[in-house]
Amino acid sequence: MSGRGARVIRIDSRTSIDEGDLKESFIRASGPGGQNVNKVSTAVELRYDARGAATLPEDVRERLMRLAGARLTQEGVIVILTQRFRTQERNRADALERLTALVRQAAKRPKTRIATRPTLGSKTRRLTAKKIASTTKSLRKTPIRDI
Repeated sequence: MSGRGARVIRIDSRTSIDEGDLKESFIRASGPGGQNVNKVSTAVELRYDARGAATLPEDVRERLMRLAGARLTQEGVIVILTQRFRTQERNRADALERLTALVRQAAKRPKTRIATRPTLGSKTRRLTAKKIASTTKSLRKTPIRDI
């Protein structure tokens, strides 16, 4: 972000966002704004180079790029556009909050699945349900009559 010294936004013990990696630009918003809507650029476009960020661990970077979806460019830059509020400052805070929420979600390691076997009770219930369905369907058949 321009105008300030590069701060670090801490996500968790091993993940952070360097504010020097953030680039924001201001554009005119299409939403609320009253008399200022055509004069003041209140919408914020926040760009974060996820691929080139040195403060992100590799596994978090991969999950972040997967979670970003359509917000991710070919170059690996996450683009967040926000124009919910009438003021530039609130839109800046909103964009930063949305980015930190996305990184926080990517920082959570997914739980590894532990393979388990079905219990005897669940097998019995499944087979009983199959027998009932089979019986119901067989009763729907029209009997063949001898003429």
